[in-house]
Amino acid sequence: MSNHPAVVHVQKQASYYVSQIDKELSKYPVANQLEAKTQVPKAYAAIGSAALLGLLLFVNALALPVSNLIGWALPAYLSFKAIESPQHEDDVQWLTYWAVFGLFNFIESVALRIVLFYFPFYFVFKTAFILWLQLPATRGARTVYTAFVRPVLVQQKRTVPAAHPAPPPVPSHVDLQ
Repeated sequence: MSNHPAVVHVQKQASYYVSQIDKELSKYPVANQLEAKTQVPKAYAAIGSAALLGLLLFVNALALPVSNLIGWALPAYLSFKAIESPQHEDDVQWLTYWAVFGLFNFIESVALRIVLFYFPFYFVFKTAFILWLQLPATRGARTVYTAFVRPVLVQQKRTVPAAHPAPPPVPSHVDLQ
């Protein structure tokens, strides 16, 4: 098969392009120094780096939808199952998850652009965090709720004044003008 004319043609074309890339990169001392230090031909390093960047961009384009799917679809289904089950523990698990996840999404919506600027693999870590929140074995949502969310909400409950009672309804026969 390696002697097939199409394969030979592709090999010649690839060799030509690799030599062109090598020739172009030879103009840059940094590329020559990296080749000498790593013993990796600079053309192959450039091609590999470009391929890796392309792969990361492709995967990163899918990162937001995959993260949202994991954060919303599975918990929604498991919440439905919890509502339909007679046990109380799974209800607490998913109510706690939604409280923490909702607060997390609110904070994310305010600061997402800033976070993405400074934290390039944000969605990978976000997805891992969401899975940690969801898993009943790790009780991540309960941990975050108990340590952070509940104390803040309890403090706010104490500082918010009691609501004033609503004024009585105006009888329909009273003229307001």
